[in-house]
Amino acid sequence: ALQLLDIMANCAVAFSTIIFSAAISACEKGGRWEKALQLFTTMAETRVQVDTVIFGAAISACEKGGKSEEAAQLFWRMAQDSVESNAVTFNAAISACAKGGNWEGAVQLLSAMTRSEVELDVTTFSAAISACERCVEWQKALMLFTAMTQVSIESNSLIFNVAINACDKGNACKHVLHLFGVMTQNN
Repeated sequence: ALQLLDIMANCAVAFSTIIFSAAISACEKGGRWEKALQLFTTMAETRVQVDTVIFGAAISACEKGGKSEEAAQLFWRMAQDSVESNAVTFNAAISACAKGGNWEGAVQLLSAMTRSEVELDVTTFSAAISACERCVEWQKALMLFTAMTQVSIESNSLIFNVAINACDKGNACKHVLHLFGVMTQNN
C-alpha cells in the first residue's frame, strides 16, 4: 500500500481521503505507527480532508504501537478539527491509555464519551478497568465495574477477570471473593 502511494505521488495522481485511509489502515495492521502518523501529517499538508475513519485508523496504529500519548493527542485533536468521535475512536484511545498505564487518561476519555452521548460498551469499560488494574488503582476499577452494571452493560468473564486482578493487585481480598462469587452466579 505504501509503495502504491509513492507511485501515485510520482505520477501526480490526486490523493483522496479513501487512498490515505487505506494506507493508514495498512500501516495500523502492519504495526507501523510512525508511518501512519507521517501519512496523517501528509494529509494535512496536501489539504485532504481528515475524517473519523482516518483518525480512528491513526489512533489504532498508535495504540497497537504502544504510543498512548500520541493516540490521546490525536483523539483530542479530533475536537479541535471539528471531526466527530465515535465508539471506535474512543475505544482505541482508551485502549491506548490502558496499554500505556495511563488510568487517569482512560477515565477522562470514558467521562468524555459519556458526555458526548456515544454509546458505551463492554469494550470501553474493559479497557478503562484494565488501565486501572495496570496501575493498581483497584478502587477506581471497582467503581468503573459498578458504573458499568448501572448502565446495564452485561459483563463477561474477561471484564470480571480484569476487575478481580485489579482487586488482587491491591490486596483487596474481600472484593476479589465478592466479584468471584458474582461471576460464578452469573454463569
